[in-house]
Amino acid sequence: MLADQDRIFTNIYGWDTYSLAAAKARGDWDNTKDIIAKGRDWIIDEMKKSGLRGRGGAGFPTGTKWSFMPKVSDGRPHYLVINADESEPGTCKDRDILRHEPHKLLEGALIAGFAMGAHRAYIYMRGEFYNEGSTINRAIREAYDAGLLGKNAAGSGWDFDVVLHRGGGAYICGEETALIESIEGKKGQPRNKPPFPAGAGLYSCPTTVNNVETIAVAPTILRRGGGWFAGIGRDEKNTGTKLFCISGHVNNPCNVEEAMGIPLKELIEKHAGGIRGGWDNLLAIIPGGSSTPLLPKHICDTVLMDFDSLRAVQSGLGTAGVIVMDKSTDIVSAIARLTHFYMHESCGQCTPCREGTGWLYRIMQRMARGNATIEEIDMLLDLTKEIEGHTICAHGDASAWPIQGLIRHFRPEMEKRLLDYRKDAPHDIMAAE
Repeated sequence: MLADQDRIFTNIYGWDTYSLAAAKARGDWDNTKDIIAKGRDWIIDEMKKSGLRGRGGAGFPTGTKWSFMPKVSDGRPHYLVINADESEPGTCKDRDILRHEPHKLLEGALIAGFAMGAHRAYIYMRGEFYNEGSTINRAIREAYDAGLLGKNAAGSGWDFDVVLHRGGGAYICGEETALIESIEGKKGQPRNKPPFPAGAGLYSCPTTVNNVETIAVAPTILRRGGGWFAGIGRDEKNTGTKLFCISGHVNNPCNVEEAMGIPLKELIEKHAGGIRGGWDNLLAIIPGGSSTPLLPKHICDTVLMDFDSLRAVQSGLGTAGVIVMDKSTDIVSAIARLTHFYMHESCGQCTPCREGTGWLYRIMQRMARGNATIEEIDMLLDLTKEIEGHTICAHGDASAWPIQGLIRHFRPEMEKRLLDYRKDAPHDIMAAE
């Protein structure tokens, strides 16, 4: 369990205000210029030492990602883009950072921007986050008025501007290149890679796209040292603290900051008040936001919440959006509901995703009713394999994985529903089929 002195987000519940004065009292903007004075190489090396991996879902090493930016400008400006388009069902960690800890994000943006040679950052915010956008705007004004942003930001000698860009509420714009396209005023559709954003991103200039949580933890890591952060967590590949969003059939749904690698059962029992009706009433948990495959109870009993442990059980940490389902859940209908979301949010650029997500939804609707055949379960699984890995971005994978998890762990439940439907259906209907 994470010690209180190791918590980074001390105001994640909004017990204090988000104002600049309150943020400074909590330790934000403390000698930021001294961190910047240590230079770009020192900052990137400390981020590498920390072992921080991107908190937006992909889990790519942050220090390595920053190092991809060109060290010497070829005349093009460099950009930092902060992904605040939090639209994954079950995930609401970035929203609370934006609400209650905006100055951590702004300070992190300045430091990260300096480390990659960027003089401007864009915060791309989900369109529905109206109040959060207002909070960020006020925090940006406070920072400019205090000289922490703009010319000679925080007295560091580095000029740095932050621009808030509100999205239109499209889930696909959480993908980094679709987000870039959207900022440029184009349709939010992912780009083929290469070129990667570090070579040609926003306005064809070197760009790094990072998640809100990733940027917000950077100042604390650099103040306390990469070794401190690396000392928290299960091993050198799963380090530091992580915000977990726990929702669903628990007694106390919450966001909580915990050490990477905490057992899933301990996370739920200690912070979310346990499963509604007790742990034995658990059916399944989606561990990392709606796109990650669900896990049945017998795996949830022992699995650890980190990148590698969840990958080993054929799921993923993702955004750490923990969705809990007890035995009252109609598991087939729940996954069918998710397939509707991924069908609706497909940008339509890639044929496997554009057409396949619709097929998945229609088949899953019949599966939920029981009006399908046993053979169609394998056909459904084959269809997910035809979509997975055959699209420009990971949206196709995200639409396939929930169904793969369902078939992997709850195939008997699906078969029973189909057999019960056939048994109860009138013989004339069966004959017509």
